Amino acid sequence: HIRDMHFMLQKEVVERMAAEPGGRDFGRLTVMLGCALQVVKLFDVPPEAFRPPPKVVSAVVRLAPHPANTFSIDDHGALSAIVAQAFSQRRKTIRNALRHKANDAELLAAGIDPAMRPEQVPVAEWVRLANLIGKA
Repeated sequence: HIRDMHFMLQKEVVERMAAEPGGRDFGRLTVMLGCALQVVKLFDVPPEAFRPPPKVVSAVVRLAPHPANTFSIDDHGALSAIVAQAFSQRRKTIRNALRHKANDAELLAAGIDPAMRPEQVPVAEWVRLANLIGKA
């Protein structure tokens, strides 16, 4: 049983991992990690902390498994495909990015405004949409 894990990575990667919906760093990585893990950026580590100093700032991130049944994902493959499709065209609205996978009624049933952009949709709604589409 894993309670939590801590990693030191490049700051920009950690910011993408721990991003909030609506931010420019929120993306496919954020959604897929967020389905299984609570991701918390703990602190930055400056280049001066190392010898020789790297050319990048590092950050420490904490990953902890969600409590059981936080997200019930029916089909991980479907979730991955939907998220990949949406974020491959992130400047498009969800309606346009997923026009071949989901209609407006399905998006609304999942709690997603079809006019939103992929980076505005929280993890729970991505899971709900994948479960809904997977059953169709």
